[in-house]
Order: sequence, then C-alpha cells, then structure tokens
Amino acid sequence: MARSTHDEEADFDLVYRRYAPAALRRARRLLGDAAEADEVIHDVFLRLLEHPQRFRGDSALSTYLYSAVTHACFNQLRNAQNRRRLLERFRPPAPTPPESPAEIGAELRSALLAMPEPLAEVAVYFYMDGLTHEEIAELIGCSRRQVGNHITAITRWASREELRACRI
Repeated sequence: MARSTHDEEADFDLVYRRYAPAALRRARRLLGDAAEADEVIHDVFLRLLEHPQRFRGDSALSTYLYSAVTHACFNQLRNAQNRRRLLERFRPPAPTPPESPAEIGAELRSALLAMPEPLAEVAVYFYMDGLTHEEIAELIGCSRRQVGNHITAITRWASREELRACRI
C-alpha cells in the first residue's frame, strides 16, 4: 500500500528533529561559522528530502548523514577558498603566525583543503573527532588497516608540506 505524502513528511520531520542537532554541531565544528553550518545542514537535509533514494540503507542513517555533512562541509570550504583566491588574486596575504584559536582553526581548515580529500576525511575523523580506526573504517567503507595506512600517509604528507614551506 502506498504511503501518503503526509506520512512521508511526518517521517522526514522525525528524521530532521532527531539528526539535525548533531549534524549542525558537526558542521559548526568543521566550518567554524554558524551561518555557513546552518546553510550546509539545510542543503544536506533538503537533498535527502528531494532524493531519499540516495540513502540506500547500506549503513545507519546517522552514518550516512555524518558522511554527507562532512563532504558538504569540505565542499563549502573549497568553495570559500576558491572565492578568496579569486578575490585576492593580485593581493596575496602576508604570512603571519596564527595568534588566536580562530586563526589556528583557519590554518587547519586550509591544510585540510590542500590535502587529498580521502586523507582530509580521515584526518578529520581521527584528529578532530577522535574516532578509532574501526569507527573510521565503518564510516568510509574500508579496512582498519587501510585507515592506518591513511594516517601514515597524512603524516608523510604533512612532513612534505612542511619541507616545501621551508624552501620557499
């Protein structure tokens, strides 16, 4: 028997009330900006409402949303970085050491954007969220060993970037 639109709306309302607060906290943590985080959460839940088939049920809905919010935040950061790059094309900022937590957070977000996306995703889950290798493996759909390999690659990547910065 087909479900009515009213039932589907009620189901979506329950999903939103249950998962939106945690998704919003995640987005605020990654983006460092409440307004941008609100925008990302609305977009993620709107896409879920418009295209519910994207959630195939391979994992828990919370896992799907956690991943969707993470990727949407990466996209938001990338878009913001591209806008800044275009606006400041002929005025590169003078390098200054970070002094405040907000500046440190901005540098961290910049490093995440420069890192290959699979490594950036693992870096967020491991270093920012404090997830275990097993939890990360479940989120990204790989083995715990591969997560360990990614973390080793993150360390190597950071070392190479540090060397490049010293040569400039």
